[in-house]
Amino acid sequence: MPEEDIAKLKIEKSEMIVKARRSRKPLVIALIALLLLIAGGLYFGGILVPAISVDVTTISPFYPSQSVSLLNASGYIVAQRKAAVASKVTGRLVALMVEEGSKIKQGQIIARMENIDVSAVRDQAAANRNTSRANLEQAKADRDNAQREYERYKRLVANGYVSRSAYETVETRYQRAVEGVKALEAAVQAGDAALKTAEASLDYTLIRAPFDGVVLTKNADVGDIVTPIGAAANAKAAVVTIADMNSLQVEADVSETSITTIRVGQPCDIQLDALPNMRFRGEVHAVVPTVDRSKATVLVKVRFLDKDPRMLPDMSAKVSFLSRRLSPEEMKPRLAASRSALIDRKGGTFAYLLEGNRVRQTPVRIGATFGDMVEIVSGLKEGDRVVVTPPKGLKDGSRIKIAER
Repeated sequence: MPEEDIAKLKIEKSEMIVKARRSRKPLVIALIALLLLIAGGLYFGGILVPAISVDVTTISPFYPSQSVSLLNASGYIVAQRKAAVASKVTGRLVALMVEEGSKIKQGQIIARMENIDVSAVRDQAAANRNTSRANLEQAKADRDNAQREYERYKRLVANGYVSRSAYETVETRYQRAVEGVKALEAAVQAGDAALKTAEASLDYTLIRAPFDGVVLTKNADVGDIVTPIGAAANAKAAVVTIADMNSLQVEADVSETSITTIRVGQPCDIQLDALPNMRFRGEVHAVVPTVDRSKATVLVKVRFLDKDPRMLPDMSAKVSFLSRRLSPEEMKPRLAASRSALIDRKGGTFAYLLEGNRVRQTPVRIGATFGDMVEIVSGLKEGDRVVVTPPKGLKDGSRIKIAER
């Protein structure tokens, strides 16, 4: 083959590179356009938009009493009538008729001590008293008989039918009978007193409730030695501890710098930690005129106007001292939100409700205003979280993150 023909069959490398570059250029342009299109969609869809930092609050029940509260204090429920009931004599406990939580009435027998010896003494005193009474009745009969004989001899001696000495003998016997009756009457009184003493000693072995109340603790069991002093080894001074549940009050410590805002009869709102969803009406019962130096506080006693059988001594309580009394409607909780979480716009009131990591502009119907809190009538429910003081640029659907505090 001629060399000229072979040279025509060769392809220049520069020409191949140019053609390859020309064929890839439209593909690169299309890829860049696709990337720009995706980025734009992500941006306008909010994915690439930076999250807005916001503060949030939770929709929760609000009590109107909080808006008229002057001062808050913490304390505990204390029974103003409480007693450690014990026996007046030393002995062994043989019966216990109550347990923790038992309701008792004043005078009710709650325990019994061993009383065999005391019962024997009482029976002996009763027998002695009965003997004295029988002797008295016999003496009275003898006296009446002697009196009749004396009256008869008195008439006979006046008419000279009997001697003076016989009359005086009868008179002496009558006087002795009269004095004998007096002595036996005194013996009967002594017997009555001895019997009362023995009965009192027997009654001391019966432990009775000093007032209506509830048994808080059981301090002794059957078989224990109970003594009023309680100094003996293994001896118990008290059998049970009882409290009058009608005397429950809250004792709260109030700073001495704030005590001037407290007055007797001032209305209060009481919340118990054990019953967090309830509020109880109360009023200041007393301000104890003593300052605790270590805490710089004054003890204030608040009595309950509303009672609940679930109230127990030593429960922790929070007391709000109010500027005025509340109406029954104000004692009921309202669903409320901070005023700063609501936005007033033409057409109504709105709030930004959190849904995951985004917010949704939600219309809200509001009610009464209590200071910084506004009643939520509809649109939100308890437990919803909403944005507080929405920042500029926040809108429906915006992506957010909760600010760290």
